[in-house]
Amino acid sequence: MNLALWIVTGLLAVAYLVGGGGKVILPKAKIAAAGPSAAWVEDFSAAGVKTIGALEVLAAVGLILPALLDTAPILVPLAASGLVVVMVGAVITRIRRHEPKYLLADVVYLVLAAFVAWGRFGPEAFTG
Repeated sequence: MNLALWIVTGLLAVAYLVGGGGKVILPKAKIAAAGPSAAWVEDFSAAGVKTIGALEVLAAVGLILPALLDTAPILVPLAASGLVVVMVGAVITRIRRHEPKYLLADVVYLVLAAFVAWGRFGPEAFTG
């Protein structure tokens, strides 16, 4: 179970570090031009997109560093819980925009983040 949690955590961290970093660095227009799966940015201000990206980057860091450094490892499930909240927002946005094709990926990320939060709060907590 611990190995599965580490694998999922690592994959989530990489995905959110890359995706969130892109949202922070790239202008909103360039993100929107990336294709139909990125059309959601039109529903948000440029600052809103950057904020979402910053939250994703912070969560990615929070998924890995506290456990690796053994400093406040409770931050790992909290970061995963934060990603659950972000992904609930993404799912709501996809439903509101009638984008079922891209909804599935958001639901998968939501479930994976929930798995990490559950696992690190419960059976495989770093504390105790």
